[in-house]
Amino acid sequence: MADRILSWHPAPSKPTFTPPPGAVDAHCHVFGPMAKFPFSAKTKYLPEDAGPDMLFALRDRLGFSRNVVVQASCHGTDNAAMLDAIARSHGPDGKARARGVAVVDPDISDSELIALHEAGIRGIRFNFLKRLVDDAPKDKFLKVAARLPEGWHVVIYFEADILEEMRPFIASIPVPVVIDHMGRPDVTQGPNSADVKAFRSLLDSRVDIWFKATCPERLDAKKEGGMGDPWNNFAVAVAPLVADYPDRVIWGTDWPHPNMQDEIADDGHIVDMIPRIAPSAELQQKLLVTNPMRLYWPEEL
Repeated sequence: MADRILSWHPAPSKPTFTPPPGAVDAHCHVFGPMAKFPFSAKTKYLPEDAGPDMLFALRDRLGFSRNVVVQASCHGTDNAAMLDAIARSHGPDGKARARGVAVVDPDISDSELIALHEAGIRGIRFNFLKRLVDDAPKDKFLKVAARLPEGWHVVIYFEADILEEMRPFIASIPVPVVIDHMGRPDVTQGPNSADVKAFRSLLDSRVDIWFKATCPERLDAKKEGGMGDPWNNFAVAVAPLVADYPDRVIWGTDWPHPNMQDEIADDGHIVDMIPRIAPSAELQQKLLVTNPMRLYWPEEL
């Protein structure tokens, strides 16, 4: 795996949609820089560097105020690159403008979890995509979930075809749960598809299951049988979910779009998807400000 890949737009457009003041990009990543933060020996992809300076410049260009940096699988359980980004996110007031979601070894010590909390982490991520990770031990995941600091949550990434087998595991998690990218439903089948109905059933099973209305460029990609930009299938399928679960949904760019090198999206266009899935000012405020602040900066509410 010698060739490094570039999966983000080199010059994203300025979106026509203006996010409300205090808007949070609640799902993004950093890659390296590799010279300072080497990638995991187990990584399934080797990206070009996409560090904090690039992330924060994009944040400002797109009109956002804060970021939630999610540990990317290419860095494994070494969260150093993400922690560096959070440490470098402080604004003029001295407060961090980024928080994070870590990936940890299930045997992590309580003192290490506390140290992560003090560094700005507010959740851990369990990844069940077989093409990205080799092992996802549910029993060990449940044990570490029971030891999380107060106020943390668990983020889960899986695909729609394993949702039913995931349900007992999700039901056993003792803290709030956030589902990445809605569990990757087939949005080309519309808002009443089997995938979306199954996901709604999951949301109805617990009042503390949240989701990310994210990744039109991934879920509605041409190579996946979708429309591609402007991602009309995504808008039609996801808007009803946002409307029906307005207090449990957050949003993010997914920059720098891991493994999307074959269909690189314009981040300005991704932001312009927001009013198509959250058409009212009230929904936009919840999606971009109120809800992510409840999860990641509750002390400021």
